[in-house]
Amino acid sequence: MSTITISGVQKKYHQKPVLKDVNLAIQPNQIYGLLGRNGVGKSTLMRIIANRTRIKVGTVTLDGESVFENERAQNRIYLMSTAKLLPQEEKVFKLFKLIKTMYGDFDEAYAEHLAEAFELDTHSKLRKLSTGYQTIANLIIALCLPCDFIFLDEPVLGLDANHRELFYQELAETFSSKPRTFVIATHLIEEVSGLLNHVFVIADGKVSLDEDVEVLQQRGRQISGPAALVQDYLQGVPVLHTTRLGGMMTAYCLQTPLERPLPAGVSLDGMNLQRLFIEVTRKPGGRDEI
Repeated sequence: MSTITISGVQKKYHQKPVLKDVNLAIQPNQIYGLLGRNGVGKSTLMRIIANRTRIKVGTVTLDGESVFENERAQNRIYLMSTAKLLPQEEKVFKLFKLIKTMYGDFDEAYAEHLAEAFELDTHSKLRKLSTGYQTIANLIIALCLPCDFIFLDEPVLGLDANHRELFYQELAETFSSKPRTFVIATHLIEEVSGLLNHVFVIADGKVSLDEDVEVLQQRGRQISGPAALVQDYLQGVPVLHTTRLGGMMTAYCLQTPLERPLPAGVSLDGMNLQRLFIEVTRKPGGRDEI
């Protein structure tokens, strides 16, 4: 089955490293979260995969072939981003027809359904739409294309809560009816967590976490109680971060020693994906060692 493989990718801007050594594999028929703090290179990585940004070091392949200057590979990849690459003076319904000629197929019936659901005026010029409705037009294009790999860079920018919820519902439904791969870069982790199968976390120019969401949430734990008891329970265990209030402590871990008896007065709970992201990407100096 088709896989996008990123190996040893590096990228600098003005001699400043952004991506230092990125290695990951994007499998078919999955919904991925591409997570990281601002400026870590999420958008850059997506542009590299979509052949919009060049690199001198590293490779990106699809089925073993480089995606760079490869029309066959790029026809299977689509990047939806905030970049204004579509003709701004064109009416939305004409953009749909233009995209169909470029990719050979476009689900016009589904596009009409989405436009009606989002109350998008397809006879308006793209530039005259609000930021939110420009995002909606771009999302409709992304969801209606036949591409195997669809990258969504901050896909709900400018959308209100109702439209965000509608987008998540439509994404889940179209993925269920026509499985393909979606890679979502977003800061609204809590909102998308129920959609994601797998997450990549980028930190310090590398992939610091590459794991199925279900497995990750089983591993991520927060342990709370009297500081001395928590410290004793976690003796020798790597700790992501601790917080203290008076004599009480909460520790966040990915390697909780579940085989050890939990001391009386100490509680052990799971972490949601957003809390996991915060603790995994916390900058050095924000951690306490036990």
